Amino acid sequence: MYTAIYARQSLDKKDSLSIEGQVDLCRAEAADEFKVYTDKGFSGKNTHRPSFAKLMKDVESGEVEKLVCYRLDRISRSIMDFGMIWETLNQNHVEFVSINEKFDTSTPVGRAMLYIIMVFAQLERETIAERVKDNYYQRVKKGAWPGGPAPFGFRIAQERVAGQKSLEPTPEIEIVKRIFNMYAEAGASLGKVAKTLTEEGIPCARRTGWDGVSVGRILRNPAYAKATEAIYAYYSAKGAIIYNDVSEFTGKFASIMIGKRTSNERKYTNMQEHLLAISSHEGVIDGEQFLTCQFRLDNNRQVKNTGKGKLTWLSGLLHCKECGYSLRVIEDKQYTRKYLSCSGRTNLHICSAIHTERIEDVEAMVESFLIGNFSTKQSFLTAEDPGSKPQDKWVGEVEQIENKIANLIEALASGNDVSAQYINTAIQKLDDEKREVLNKITSAANTVRTDTIAYDFSTLDFEAKKKTAAAVIKNVLCSPWGIDIKLR
Repeated sequence: MYTAIYARQSLDKKDSLSIEGQVDLCRAEAADEFKVYTDKGFSGKNTHRPSFAKLMKDVESGEVEKLVCYRLDRISRSIMDFGMIWETLNQNHVEFVSINEKFDTSTPVGRAMLYIIMVFAQLERETIAERVKDNYYQRVKKGAWPGGPAPFGFRIAQERVAGQKSLEPTPEIEIVKRIFNMYAEAGASLGKVAKTLTEEGIPCARRTGWDGVSVGRILRNPAYAKATEAIYAYYSAKGAIIYNDVSEFTGKFASIMIGKRTSNERKYTNMQEHLLAISSHEGVIDGEQFLTCQFRLDNNRQVKNTGKGKLTWLSGLLHCKECGYSLRVIEDKQYTRKYLSCSGRTNLHICSAIHTERIEDVEAMVESFLIGNFSTKQSFLTAEDPGSKPQDKWVGEVEQIENKIANLIEALASGNDVSAQYINTAIQKLDDEKREVLNKITSAANTVRTDTIAYDFSTLDFEAKKKTAAAVIKNVLCSPWGIDIKLR
């Protein structure tokens, strides 16, 4: 057994003791036989370090009798992490010595001091993190670029504005302008824009190339738009925290938004945790065109699939387990087979899953699940028989509302600054009405009778199985390795 010396240094700084210096100080506490473990360029916020991982492996194998380090934070800055490390050391009867704090865990006082110091170490780390966050927000409020990579089509300018970092356009900004132009056209979609850019070999900031996510991220970023009063009204209606007064939204400079991203940026409806502030760089996209794209993204909500497919009684319920988008069954008559196609892969180009599962196998697993969970002779709720379909009327209402929204968006281009706010309010009201109608359509599609019928599921015909599945199952998540069935 031997004494282990551990040293870590994240960055070379004048006021930071080098790894060599740490090791020299620790040798005085080491026995005749010792082994040195070092990690250079790694932070102490977690324990994901190669040499430290090797050290803990040697501890667990019983090779280490004492662990010596220069300071406690060389091991970890997290109480939770160190608690797990200390438990491992205890279980393997390994003593711990910190040179700087001058304590030894072989004594009760040393162990008590260890926990006290760890509390203050974590407090220091959290205080630093909070200070960094505050500085980040303060830079945005001053109109500066807060940090991190510049948005696609921009770079961080070498000359500072009022002592702060700012953005300046690059030649790729023309690609950004084209994206906004393409998406603003009638009938455009994120998938179509991404496909066009990919086919033409247009370079993308992402290594994986253009897809609906990368296009949507550009369209959602107010750093490209000339900040007008209409944009102020739009984000205000969304609930964003706006730092500047509406009078500062003059249509010359762009704006910067920071805050937690949602899992799907194309569908968020409120931004209570987002801060918007006028930037020091000028916008390159007209405010009206930017808003046209925003309303189209906001209203890009499809009517739920009502399951009219004839190739499987699970029509409308199948979804890709990887990306969550719907799966449809395609029949290849030449080879007399059916296969699954993911819309996230074929339409939006955001999914890499390749579905090899047979729809017959998926149906068999779902049928077995239903019989096993509800018993063979179970009173299932069955979907209402098709008769009069109010959905058809509501779908027409959705189209009328969308036409009204489109007309109001066009009015934004010719309206003055005063009318812009009222137009945005009207658009928001119409959007709320549209969502109510969409909810009616969804509810009607899932309507079930209050009376139940007892039957053997395996003996039902195609249409009866479809109605029953729609009434009982929320969705079926598919992958080549199995399925997950979510009940209503």
